[in-house]
Amino acid sequence: MSSVVLSEVCEVPLKDLPLDNWMAHLPNALWDIPLCNLSIPGSHNAITYCLDKNDRSPVDLTQPDVLQKLDKYMKPLIRPFVYKWAIAQECTVTEQLDGGVRYCDLRIAHRPNDSSTDLYFYHGVYTAITVETVLKEIRDWLDAHPREVVILSFSHFLGLSQELHTMLISTIKNVFAAKLCPKSEPVTLRNLWSRGFQLIISYEHNVTNCHSDLWSHIPYWWANKCKAEALIEEFERRKQNGRPGGFFVTGINLTEDLKYICSHPTESLKDMVMSTYPVLLSWLKEQRPGSNTGSINIIAGDFVTESQFVPTVIALNEKLLKRTS
Repeated sequence: MSSVVLSEVCEVPLKDLPLDNWMAHLPNALWDIPLCNLSIPGSHNAITYCLDKNDRSPVDLTQPDVLQKLDKYMKPLIRPFVYKWAIAQECTVTEQLDGGVRYCDLRIAHRPNDSSTDLYFYHGVYTAITVETVLKEIRDWLDAHPREVVILSFSHFLGLSQELHTMLISTIKNVFAAKLCPKSEPVTLRNLWSRGFQLIISYEHNVTNCHSDLWSHIPYWWANKCKAEALIEEFERRKQNGRPGGFFVTGINLTEDLKYICSHPTESLKDMVMSTYPVLLSWLKEQRPGSNTGSINIIAGDFVTESQFVPTVIALNEKLLKRTS
């Protein structure tokens, strides 16, 4: 590596880069490394900061029947618990992007008994704002940050007909247009910058086979654990079998079960997450991006702008900067 790059690394540690433009400020030794071999901070259930607080909005249809019945007949008692454990991010998508997030986990739904074609996000409850509104907000942010690249993962589709999938894809293409990166492109910062591509769309549906600018679903490692130590143990086990070949996500988001909720009646998802971040961040600092067995790529979590999560993930890319004698 040149002395220029080495001096950049020494003078400006990657954890201190401006979070709203950290990709643009990466040393040029990282510009030709595929993005699937970089360490990228992500947001799990990114659009849960705007869940619909209107009592007429039902809980989503993936929830257990007993919860749906309780919510229907005991809404004033049940709904506050639903919100406490459904909100995974409190910052808007613009604030998350400004805070360094470059991967967004988007769960898409069509509300039951809704005669319109509007689509929403959901996690326990549907959002109050539409998918199209959020996508335009992301486009506006990208316009103001031309050297940043964002990955949007559309998945967990709920209540979408083939017609609604077609409409959603049309909306994605209309909103982002020339920013969409085709599957055939080498995904390095240098190439994406030269071509003006800023967005990679992952879409969990076989319709991706018919669209050159829709990428297949990005694997998401989900440990399904409510304790940090158990989550780490699960990921260490998976790492021994090697990482997937392209993009993949390690989700350090904890998952509460009924037993945990009942034994912590005054807590919330945020309480659980923030109490475990010190352990999770210590583990994160030991990880390494790259193509080797055991390497990481995208790391997604909850309440990602409210800890040192994002700078910690970005700083892992320093391990890719090899000093030459």
